[in-house]
Amino acid sequence: MANENLPELQPAPATTTDPIDEPTESFADLLAQFERSHSHRAEPGSRQLQATVVSVSADQVFLDIGYKAEGVLPRSAFDNNAEGVEPGDSFPVSVTGRNQEHYYELSRFKVAQPRDWSALEAAFAEKLAVVGTVTGVIKGGLTVDIGVRAFMPASRSGTKDAAELEKLVDTEITCRITKLDVTDEDVVVDRRVVLEEQARGINEARREAMKEGDAVSGTVRTLMPYGAFIDLGGIDGLLHVSDISHARVAKPEDVLTVGQELQLQILKIDPETRKISLGLKQLQPEPWQTAPDRYKPGQRITGTVTRLADFGAFVEIEPGVEGLIHISEMSWGKKVRHPSDMLKQGETVEAVILAIKPEERRISLGLKQSLADPWTEVERQFPVGSQIAGPVTKLMNFGAFVQLAEGIEGLVHISEIVADRRLGHPSDVLRAGQIVKAQVLAIDAEKRQIKLSIKQLIPTDIDEYIAEHKPGDQVSGRVVEHSPALTVVELGEGIRAICRADSAPAPAAATPAGSSDSNPTCPTSRRCSKTAGRATPPPQPPSPNPCLKASSAASKSQS
Repeated sequence: MANENLPELQPAPATTTDPIDEPTESFADLLAQFERSHSHRAEPGSRQLQATVVSVSADQVFLDIGYKAEGVLPRSAFDNNAEGVEPGDSFPVSVTGRNQEHYYELSRFKVAQPRDWSALEAAFAEKLAVVGTVTGVIKGGLTVDIGVRAFMPASRSGTKDAAELEKLVDTEITCRITKLDVTDEDVVVDRRVVLEEQARGINEARREAMKEGDAVSGTVRTLMPYGAFIDLGGIDGLLHVSDISHARVAKPEDVLTVGQELQLQILKIDPETRKISLGLKQLQPEPWQTAPDRYKPGQRITGTVTRLADFGAFVEIEPGVEGLIHISEMSWGKKVRHPSDMLKQGETVEAVILAIKPEERRISLGLKQSLADPWTEVERQFPVGSQIAGPVTKLMNFGAFVQLAEGIEGLVHISEIVADRRLGHPSDVLRAGQIVKAQVLAIDAEKRQIKLSIKQLIPTDIDEYIAEHKPGDQVSGRVVEHSPALTVVELGEGIRAICRADSAPAPAAATPAGSSDSNPTCPTSRRCSKTAGRATPPPQPPSPNPCLKASSAASKSQS
């Protein structure tokens, strides 16, 4: 491009006799001529230039402004973050300074450079930004040369401390005239308002370029109980606590720190409030997508109890994957009224996966399944007919529950508590916590039911009578029923014996008429005469008494 404007130098043909002609112009003169022909001077009193796009990088747009060095603008200074901006496009810009790479810093704001008081008045009236050079630090602020000497308060310099204020000396700045008194030559300028306007413009362009679903970088600015505010380069977005991690997060400060750099996703931009909602977990792998590959029903897992509810306990199996232990799956036999009876928040437990529904993000867990089922050995430990002892755990209208072992209870029906009378309620004779003895009547391991009886272990009159007598003893009784085939004899209150005619021995003597012995075939009937005050025959040698044997069977059948 430079060669098109340089004067053509035609070297003379070299000969052996004539000296070679040298150019009459130096390279410095040629370069100066090139710069003069390619410099785009601004109009008097203005720094507004027409710039041409040279190239577009990931962050900046480089423009040719006619100077030896190019100018740069951030992509955010253009609509849609410079999408669609191509080399050759032209834009009006203003020079605001130079950066560390010696590129000219540009602005798309119109900037004036007054040359006299009338130009200053015009810039003040139109609220135009003007270019000036900081000449020194004075009490309360800086002196700035904008064509005339102006004062800039330290609070309006856009700096944070005195050290930064010192660095502005001898630098070119862009500011706005906030006070102009021509008579007193009193001029006050403000740099901060220009910086804020430029920042708003850049932020507005950046905000317009953002759209839902974009991945952005940000810095944690503030932590709140409900989330974190993220600085997106001058624009704030809210990262809600529920969008921080797939795992449950109680407080944002548990996983985030102020100043932390994050990669986030824009979830929503409210067109009315212009609020930006951000998500962090959305850029992380979704654990539920692969959960069915790692977890199967029947598998034992270890997890941490994250929270307790009335209906069960939630257990974190891995970050982002939780399962529920329902209250009914916590114990084989113990009645659990609340999960806190069995578990505590933060406790590590072992459980068994009962079911998994990845589409609903649900895993059902069982705590009792990880323990031995006591009912598998109940028939061996407590066979039918055996005697047990245990505390009464609960009283109901229909009976009492008795604990046989941990997790195993049996029911004593109200009809099996006492034998001598009818109870209105088990509490008439039993109380909760009372240790009782009972006999196992029946077991249904599948239904997890055991039937018990207390009255079966209470001695009856017939039991006591049999305990006091032995086979061969002579006993007496009262005939209460007689027939040719058998005779029923009452041996005591509630104790009756049956004497069959074919098994009874022959009578020793005839019974006198009018005697109380109404059954001459039963030897025990002779004992009844004793109650009438009459003499009895002499005692006979001991022999088996068929009536006594029968009385035992009869009494048991009646009981």
